Amino acid sequence: NNDAIKDVKIYKGDIPASSGGRLSSMLYIRMKDGNSKKFGGTGGIGVISSRLMLEGPLGSENTTFLVAGRRTYADIFLPLSSDEQVRDNTLYFYDLNAKISHRFNENNRLFLSAYMGRDVFRNQFGGMDFGNQTLTLRWNHLFSEKLFANFTGTYSRYDYFVGTPEDQPNAFEWKSKMRDYSLKADFTLFATPEHTVRLGGQTTFHVFDPGAARGLGSQTTFNELAMPLQYSLESAVYASNDHQITPLLSLKYGLRYSAFSNVGPYTQYVYDAAYAPVDSVIHAKGSFFHTAHNLEPRAGLTYLLNEVSSLKAAYSRTVQYIQLAQNSTAGTPLDIWFATGPNIKPQKADILALGYFRNFANNRIEASVEVYYKHMENSMDFKDQAALLFNEYLDGEIRPGYSKAFGIEFLLRKNEGRLTGWAGYTLARARRYISEINEGRDYAPAYDKPHEISLVMNYQLTERVSLSANWVYATGNPVTFPTGRAVLGNNIVPVYSDRNAYRMPDYHRLDLSLILKPKPKQNRKFDYEWNFSLYNAYGRKNAWSINFRQDPDDPQKTIAEKTYLFSFIPSITFNFSF
Repeated sequence: NNDAIKDVKIYKGDIPASSGGRLSSMLYIRMKDGNSKKFGGTGGIGVISSRLMLEGPLGSENTTFLVAGRRTYADIFLPLSSDEQVRDNTLYFYDLNAKISHRFNENNRLFLSAYMGRDVFRNQFGGMDFGNQTLTLRWNHLFSEKLFANFTGTYSRYDYFVGTPEDQPNAFEWKSKMRDYSLKADFTLFATPEHTVRLGGQTTFHVFDPGAARGLGSQTTFNELAMPLQYSLESAVYASNDHQITPLLSLKYGLRYSAFSNVGPYTQYVYDAAYAPVDSVIHAKGSFFHTAHNLEPRAGLTYLLNEVSSLKAAYSRTVQYIQLAQNSTAGTPLDIWFATGPNIKPQKADILALGYFRNFANNRIEASVEVYYKHMENSMDFKDQAALLFNEYLDGEIRPGYSKAFGIEFLLRKNEGRLTGWAGYTLARARRYISEINEGRDYAPAYDKPHEISLVMNYQLTERVSLSANWVYATGNPVTFPTGRAVLGNNIVPVYSDRNAYRMPDYHRLDLSLILKPKPKQNRKFDYEWNFSLYNAYGRKNAWSINFRQDPDDPQKTIAEKTYLFSFIPSITFNFSF
């Protein structure tokens, strides 16, 4: 929720040593502290969604609060549709942010923050919902003018549901969740004007519930199955230095050491060379039965060529012990999270990035071009024709390999004047190589998007009126589709293409908005503006999913049916602050 955010940073190739556990880029978001001087708020009431943020002191200036919530309710208008299939859909999300801050003295501050949110979708074919909950307690302590620390305790939970209606053949529901309990200490030392040293450590206890599934309705052939819980302990220590070598040259370098241990109780299955289960080992409660260790070096360099241009280079090795396997042939967006273990190695990535940055027109225009290459070891995917639901030998369905991703990014941004905005283009490719999948041929993973374009324009027409436009384009995600079928007895069995041999239709849309502000007035305690917007202005029917079914008029034919969420959506929002 933008109203609750203080600042946002994205790290792509230069992941700091203080962070780890994932292979991808990192989005670092800081929440606002509540206003310590007075009570106030911001919000918006619209036909699609509404939001409200309140903040202020609690008793004194030393204690503040902030609470922000929002919810969409587009699903309220779905029953007005002339399409019966649309009328029966459910679609909304909500989230809530809250934070309490307390200053004991100049050297000690305490922060308690929470977040919860959920996305829900249902249609005639099935549905899904997913959400997050987090609770964080952080103590900020200043030891001296040169040394300060943050001590943080965090609880987080992620869960999701995927299912199909009871009136469908072989209807089912699948639920999965994972919880984290984490402790972290971060120290920052301003050793000299040229050296800023950061060091610390973190430990996280993971609880995985990979999935509980059961059949629904009288037509189902599925029994109920609950995958066993998995427990693990992930720890890391790190040290890094920001080194200003000369006024023109700066260097960041650091090292992270991580370890991941599986904890009982757990039943470990032993597989033969064909991945068939041949034995099992039972690990007692509280036992540490498998541990993986890794070193993760990081380095970044910035060189100022002159007053308006610079070069940046970065290298980072990251390791991911929490694994995600996605199946593009499941017919539903079934994702399965599980831990590294005796049968699953941790994924590793080496990322190289190089960028050139230049400002024009007295720094009013910024331009940049960046290239990157990423090599990933122990990439994993489900084997062909994997059995995902109701399968207790799920780790036997996983096949390891390696992946690579590379690309170039262009960005042009104008920050000042009546006309502001940016234009960005990314040309990128990603390939996955797993010898036992797709007959050993490389294929595109689900995140491969060769082309992505983003165009944003803001124009201040008058002091009270501003216009905005946003156009985005992206190549459709790779997907596996049926290309034929076979008749076995009285059943029609689909024959699928090579892995991810097809793509969803390309995604693109145009959003327009007009903001109208009131006439200026001194000492106005309640400020407001009207926002008139048009989402997906030219009504592009972007595909959310594509399902294949028998043609009701000719059972010998199979038809593809696209489900899209919206065409164009007009909206009016009344934004206010006080």
